[in-house]
Parts: sequence; structure tokens; C-alpha cells
Amino acid sequence: MTDTHGYECSPWQLLWRGLDLTALMQTESTFALSNGHIGLRGTFEEAEPRGLPGTYLNGFYEEHPLPYAEAGYGYPEAGQTVVNVTDGKIIRLLVEDEPLDLRYGHAGAHHRVLDFRSGTLRRETDWTSPTGRRVRVRSERLVSFTQRSVAAIRYEVEPLDGSELQIVAQSDLLANEPIEAESGDPRVAAALEAPLRCEYMTAEDYRAVLVHRTKRSQLRMAAAMDHEIEAPGGRDLRTDIAVEDDLARLTVAVDVAADGKLVLTKYLGYGWSAQRSIPALRSQVDAALAGALQTGWTGLLEEQRRFLDDFWNSADVEIDGDPELQQALRFSLFHVLQAGARGESRAIPGKGLTGPGYDGHAFWDSETFVAQVLTYAMPGAARDALRWRHSTLDKARNRARQLGLLGASFPWRSINGDECSAYWPAGTAAFHVNADIADAVARYLAATHDTEFERDHGVELLTETARLWMSLGHHDPHGGFRIDGVTGPDEYSAIVDNNVYTNLMAQRNLVEAAASCRRHPDVAERLSVGEREIETWVAAARAMLLPYDELLEVHPQSERFTEHARWNFESTPASAYPLLLHFPYFELYRKQVVKQADLVLAMHLRGDAFSPTQKQRNFAYYEAITVRDSSLSAATQAVLAAECGHLDLAYDYLGEAALVDLQDLHGNVRNGLHIASLAGSWIALVAGFGGMRDHNGELSFRPHTPPGVDRIAFRMCFHGSRIRVETTNGNATYTLVDGPALTFTHYGQAVTLDHDPITLPVPTPPMLPRPLQPSGRGPVRRA
Repeated sequence: MTDTHGYECSPWQLLWRGLDLTALMQTESTFALSNGHIGLRGTFEEAEPRGLPGTYLNGFYEEHPLPYAEAGYGYPEAGQTVVNVTDGKIIRLLVEDEPLDLRYGHAGAHHRVLDFRSGTLRRETDWTSPTGRRVRVRSERLVSFTQRSVAAIRYEVEPLDGSELQIVAQSDLLANEPIEAESGDPRVAAALEAPLRCEYMTAEDYRAVLVHRTKRSQLRMAAAMDHEIEAPGGRDLRTDIAVEDDLARLTVAVDVAADGKLVLTKYLGYGWSAQRSIPALRSQVDAALAGALQTGWTGLLEEQRRFLDDFWNSADVEIDGDPELQQALRFSLFHVLQAGARGESRAIPGKGLTGPGYDGHAFWDSETFVAQVLTYAMPGAARDALRWRHSTLDKARNRARQLGLLGASFPWRSINGDECSAYWPAGTAAFHVNADIADAVARYLAATHDTEFERDHGVELLTETARLWMSLGHHDPHGGFRIDGVTGPDEYSAIVDNNVYTNLMAQRNLVEAAASCRRHPDVAERLSVGEREIETWVAAARAMLLPYDELLEVHPQSERFTEHARWNFESTPASAYPLLLHFPYFELYRKQVVKQADLVLAMHLRGDAFSPTQKQRNFAYYEAITVRDSSLSAATQAVLAAECGHLDLAYDYLGEAALVDLQDLHGNVRNGLHIASLAGSWIALVAGFGGMRDHNGELSFRPHTPPGVDRIAFRMCFHGSRIRVETTNGNATYTLVDGPALTFTHYGQAVTLDHDPITLPVPTPPMLPRPLQPSGRGPVRRA
């Protein structure tokens, strides 16, 4: 079946049948391929028609001045923007001298498939040229999970006329591809106007290499291509290769028999560095191509399939009775994997490598949402993401010193570790990013017991983030530890005192830092951490101030928040959302209106700090004032709605998180996918309906099935084991997939899972009235 958004519903693939040129920019994002190092948007091989072409290398950027009407002390000076690097996807096709362009002639049949099992994007098109020549074009492309620097495309052309056809294919490497800038900042547009300067070029036989360098950031990248050509039964095969500063082109011409075909297999190698020489980078991409050619197209497909089989064995989710959501959940997980699988020493950007949105920056949601999923689905990728944060510690320490603080102050948004946010309230003041990183470190250590990582990276990350809180906060005359003048996750409240989320996450940061230093006293000594400093962390954690409104019996999001006037939701038309684009921030800051779940997120990540009654009262209170102008919100609201017994509402929010891009709910999928929201959909299912919690490193479950759904099941990793949790017919079944026996709790009951599956009853959830949302801002009902 086909839904109103153009995608056919299928459990293991995303298929778009038919040609809709108005949807190109959206489908180029959803059909993007990546391995965390290389990203290819889903543009057609023929290069045109196109929406927004994009080829990205993680961490490769250009600098530009940041805009200030009036500069101030401590303001970041330079911005960073992801660069569309040399495009190797292009294979132009001419049929009897007519270029294949889907805007001309007729596409009798056309479909594209993103396959979550094979890790490839397939396409098939039957095209009739304006003069009546007919061909069938099949292509399949991949970005290798196993060979980090490699991408490959197999391109087949088959005559359909019953007669011989002259076919010409032009396979390109194209640098400085002209793109209409999406940013409204003219500085960004100027920086991205032909950002690459050619330093080296060569071409011979079927291979070509281009080396370029950015003008301001001085980063160097190399792109290389090589080919295999098959034309069984073809006549007069001719090839030619040429190269210039920004273009390398292999031209293949052949007369293809009526029952023959031209098959062009294109191998791509990419690499970049801030320090390595031109010969070194050329050697890197030459080696990548040698490995790809040695493996061959079939071998690359087999490696890709084996990699994904192992991933799905660790992370798959199943939901019976809602095929649209089943597809969306696997789509989400596949793109989360693509964003983080081989990022290794680089960040996980907010859009992954699917588009230029947010200028390619990474935010706190990389740790809070994406790394959380990877910790339980692909722990090695979570470790690598945290190793990137550790590699930027010196920059974070310098930033803290600039702000007059101790320890490290990690950036709100960045590509290389330097702060890139020119907006102080939602940038520098959002110090919670430090605690989010510490939370991800603590979660990873609890889930993996990775002592080597803790000694090499974890202790130092926890220590330097703890030191920041000690210099940012202070003990007040009443003995409480205050953290004033900060911005929490909710960007509609800025520069506030004692944001509950920030304080609770800082509290955990301090406790975990103390425990880690005591586990590794030799590492602590190297970091100049003594017992006295550890005791100050513990004392601050114990005294952490958590505001509470005794009259309303709820926690204010921050000190005195519940005393503000409420936003007039009834008089706010739907066209005025998101509010930040229609009202001054000053007006938002002084009202009770929440952009995204803030205190509700605290009740998920620090649920051990709230009683069940407090969670229910807080959740109902904040539901009424949260407008979800951020894609980060729905997943968190799903988790707490499920915990508080609102299973139908939780299911609605789960759907919103999972379908945010497939249904383009925020109207900006053209710029790339919302990777954190996609990660959040896994969290909403596993932590929401699975009731999975990891407080204090102890694994627990309180599962339920959503209303109208027959069964849910999910897989996850913990302590070196892989388990499967299935809930159906009022029971939960736990199965050890592989690894050692695992202990956890089911509704508070201790369980040790070994060889045999264990089935336990699931209590009937309470029937509570559905809480209200602001007028017109409730989620779409999945029922």
C-alpha cells in the first residue's frame, strides 16, 4: 500500500514508487547513505534533476566569521559549516546522444528502495527519451560499514527497444558543485562559495584522484575513483579519462546489443586531514580503492549484509499491529547506525551526514539521545563518540578559562570542539551539556564495564566536568548548593537559577566523578585530584538545591518558574508555531511555555530522584504548557507518559518521534534528518513501553504493550550480553541471545537470565485521565 507521503509500507525497507520531482529534497535526505565517516545524499546518479546535492566527510568544515551587531567578551569568533565535498556519485548517461534527464522524455516505471538489511540504496527506472529510445537503468549504491573510506555504485543500462543502442556513460568526480545556500547568513554563503582549492590531480586508465584544501580552515581532503566495466556482447568499447582542477571524468562509450547491457561498477575512496600531506592523503585513498577492488562489488555487499545482520541481532525492535510504525522504527535505527557506526574520532552531527542542517554541528543530543541508543545497541560506537569528546578536552578547558571557570566547558554546538554558537543564552549558558556528556560516560561504563576506556578517557571527562560545576555553583547561606544563571534543555527559558534538570544532572556528574576517581586513584593522582577535592564534590551533590512548589505540589522547571504568567495558548494560532519565529525571546522567557521537555527529561534520566506521585503530578503540569517546537520533545514525553500510565498518549508521542522525517512534521527534512528524534523513537519504545531504566548502573524493566498493539519486542546489549524482551498477552518474556548470564529486575523482582527464557506477568496499568496539552499542540492520535 502507499500512504499519503509517497512511501510504501514495508517492514525492512523504505520504498518510493513513481516520480515526484517536488519531493526530491526530502527523499534525498531519507534515502541518504552514510557510515559515520562518509555521507552521500540520495541524489540521482545522473546529477540532475536534483534538490540539494551533498557529499560530506565527518568533521570536514569551512570557517566563517560569526555575526555580532556588538561584540562582547567571551563571544566565539568563528563559525564552522559542513562542506559539500567532491561528489563521486555522478554517472551521467547519454542514450543515442540524448542525456537521461527525468524532467524530459517519459519515466514509464520508477522506484527507489533503501534496504535496511542490505545497507544499500537501489533504483530502477524505465525511461523513454524524447525521440522514443527506451532503456532500463538499475543502480545500487553503498557506503561501506566495514571499509570506512569506501563507497561504491553499480550502474546498469539495458536497451528496451529490441535493437542495438549507443550508450555513453560519464563517471565524474566533481568539486565545488554549485549549490544554492540554505543559510540566511551571507557569511556562511560566502564561505561555501567554491570553498575547495585544488592542490593535486591525476588520472590514468580508469582511476582518478583529486586533492583539495579549504581556504580558511585549511583542511585537506582527497577523493578517488576507479571502475570496472562490463559490456557483454557490446561493440566498439571506448574509454577516455580526463582531469582538471575540479573535475575528473571517465567516459565510456559502447554499442550495446539488444539483449545486452552496460555494467559500470564505480569504487570511491575518501579521506581528509588537518595535518597530513598531499602524498599521504593520495596514498590513503589509493589504498582504499585497492581494498575495495580486491573485495569486489559482491564482496562489499556480503560484508555489508554481515555487519547489518549483527547489528539487528543487537538492536532490532518489533511491533505487531502497526506496520507504518514498524517501518519507521527500523528506518530510525538504521539512520542512527549510519550516523555513528564509523564516526570514530569525530562527532555525531545533529543531522548525521544526511544534509547541511545546523551547519553540520553536533549538540548535547548526541550524548543524551544518540549515544544512549548506541550504548545499548552498538557499544563500540558509543565509546568512539565519547572518545571524540575527550579529544576536544583542551579546547573545553580553554573555553572554561576564558569564562573564568575551572575544569572544562564543552561547546553548545561545534564540529571540531570549538564553540560555534553566537547566541549566548542558548549557547554558552547551556552548561548542562557538560553533565550530559558525563551522563553518557557513566551510562556507558555501567553498561559495559569498560575499564580501559574509564582509565584512558572516562575518569578525566568526569573529573573536568565535575570541576566546572564546583566553580559555576556555590553553597548558599542556608547550605544548599546553587547553580545560577544557566539555560536548561528548554530554550524558551534562559539564564535561570537552579534549573532542576541541570542541577540533577550535575549532581550525578559529581557523584560519578567521585566514584571513578576512587576506583582509579593513580589516574586521579595524575589529574591532581585528591581526597579533599573528592569530598567537596560529594558534599555539593548532597546539598544540591532542587526547587519545589509546595502550593502546586510540583517541581518548577527552574526557581520561581511556576510564578510566571502562563502563555495565552488559546489566542495563539497554529500559524504562530514555532513560537521562536513569531515572538521575541523576551516574551517567551517571562512566561510559562516550554519548547521541549526539560523537567520531564530530568524525570527520565534522573527518575531515581522523584517519587511516582511527583512524576504523575509533574508530568500532567508540564503537558499543559509544552508546545514541542523541538523535535527532541516527543520521545521524552512518550517515556514519562508510559511510566505514568498514559499508554495511549505515550503511543501517540512514539509515533511522532519515529515519523518526524518520513512525514516531514517540522517542514525541514530537506536539510537533513533529525537523528536525535530518530534515536528517541527507540528510547520511547524501550524505555517507554519496555520500562527499561539504568539508574545507578542497575538494569530494570517495567514493560507494557501499547493500546491496540498485539506484541512488542526489542533487543539490547548489557554487560557483554545480548537479550531480547517480548511483551504480549499480559506477559513479558526475557531471552538471552548470547553472552553470560544477566541479572536485572522485573517490576522490582530480581531476575537472573541464563540459558532458558523467563516469562513473567505484566501488571495491568492504572487507568488515569489523559492529561491536556496546549490548544492545538497535542500529538496526532495513532488510534
